[in-house]
Amino acid sequence: MGQPTEPPAGPDFTQGIDRDQVPIGGTLAGHVGDEPVLLSRLDGKFHAIGATCTHYGGPLGEGLVVGATVRCPWHHACFDLRTGEALHAPAFAPVECWRVEEVGQRLFVRARAKAPPPARAVLPADVRSIVIVGGGAAGFACAVELRKLGYDGRLTMLSADADPPYDRPNLSKDYLAGTAPEEWIPLRDDTFYRAQRIELKLSARVSRLDTAARTVAVGGETLAYDRLLLATGADPVELPIPGFSNGNVHLLRSLGDARALIARASSGTRAAVIGSNFIGLEAAASLRTRGVEVEIVSESIVPFARVFGRAVGQFLQQLHEAHGVRFHLARTPAAFDGRRLTLDDGSRIEADFVVAGVGVRPRTALAASGIAVADGIVVDRTLATAAPGVFAAGDVAAYPDPIDGRPVRIEHWVTAERQGQVVARNMLGLATPFAAVPFFWTEQYGVSLRYVGHSRHWDEVRIDGDMAARDFIVRYYRQGAMRASLACGRDRESLEDELALERMAAP
Repeated sequence: MGQPTEPPAGPDFTQGIDRDQVPIGGTLAGHVGDEPVLLSRLDGKFHAIGATCTHYGGPLGEGLVVGATVRCPWHHACFDLRTGEALHAPAFAPVECWRVEEVGQRLFVRARAKAPPPARAVLPADVRSIVIVGGGAAGFACAVELRKLGYDGRLTMLSADADPPYDRPNLSKDYLAGTAPEEWIPLRDDTFYRAQRIELKLSARVSRLDTAARTVAVGGETLAYDRLLLATGADPVELPIPGFSNGNVHLLRSLGDARALIARASSGTRAAVIGSNFIGLEAAASLRTRGVEVEIVSESIVPFARVFGRAVGQFLQQLHEAHGVRFHLARTPAAFDGRRLTLDDGSRIEADFVVAGVGVRPRTALAASGIAVADGIVVDRTLATAAPGVFAAGDVAAYPDPIDGRPVRIEHWVTAERQGQVVARNMLGLATPFAAVPFFWTEQYGVSLRYVGHSRHWDEVRIDGDMAARDFIVRYYRQGAMRASLACGRDRESLEDELALERMAAP
């Protein structure tokens, strides 16, 4: 999770600084005691907020200032420099506000200040019951944003999962590695849902959606809605291979899946990981941290070559090989007898268990008549379906790419969260198009990669930096225009690329 361990950088604001040290329209990182604080000057006024991101503890002083906001360099959360309000996922909690005292030409920051309440929306009178189907990133973010905007009607979240909403990206990272305790995984505790009056129903599978009557059936209950969010996510692909139905073959999509895998992953055991996507590679790295012997089977000749190019694929492969992972490339599994995995060429891998990570399929079965489906539930720029009052967000939603207008479905956690936030606004009539630039991150063996944008078909790759030194950024172009970038050790540049892509996507 990565809380900063070094003493806070910059001046001690309790001792005062000259006001000219704060750049106009910019920030100065300092501290109050052991608390990192960010001091800014906007429109002739000075503001101070906490400088530690409330998501994973990233240093906001190293982030990017955009207007009256600052973006975290680690996972691209965004905060208001005036109020500390968390504006964009993956952070939901605000940072603290501090009082700025002006004494002549000197500025002092010594005490916390009460932040102003977030702006409330003018609520439509016809929205008194909202149902969210799905307890993942999009559903959780939508519920939080609705209450933040001032919606005070009935709010029901129906989750097929047995656990309350949790931090899914961590399942294949620190949690599986054993370096993140269980208490880090829930997004909020039970008291949060009670305090926010969110009716969270777990293990709740919706059996029928009636868009004409505006009802959903779950269990023996029928719920009426004024607005409905379909945030049903995606199911992991299960391979129809002999032996893959036994208990030694694991998926990694839910917290329950992660717990079952952890129970198997004792030091000295042997694992075969099917697939070299990020779930597969992150799982392999985490299992190696636990002392598990790992072999990866992938139909790719070079991991990720089609998505990121050969250079990045070889970088990731070599990173894993340096930690003792063996690759079986251009191979597919044929059978598993509980002890040995047989490949399509007849070769065998000794394995006490298998991790299957070969992708997911969107859960579209609930889409009723009037709701189009094409590799996901089809939505417009506001994430609305063709059915009145029905929206879709997250892994299941196929939305217009804000740059080229073609339908796209993004399976990224932060994208799902930001879609949930936009859907909440649109449910309340605020007419906000979704134009966020996709972002995801991965961490393997302490090496972090951050990807912004989306490029299905790039025709040029430009690499800046030294891949061997883990200090590089790779940019992907189509017809001369940058469409995405992948950064390692270049957090600031990743933020700048995100901003450039946002400007391309702006209406």
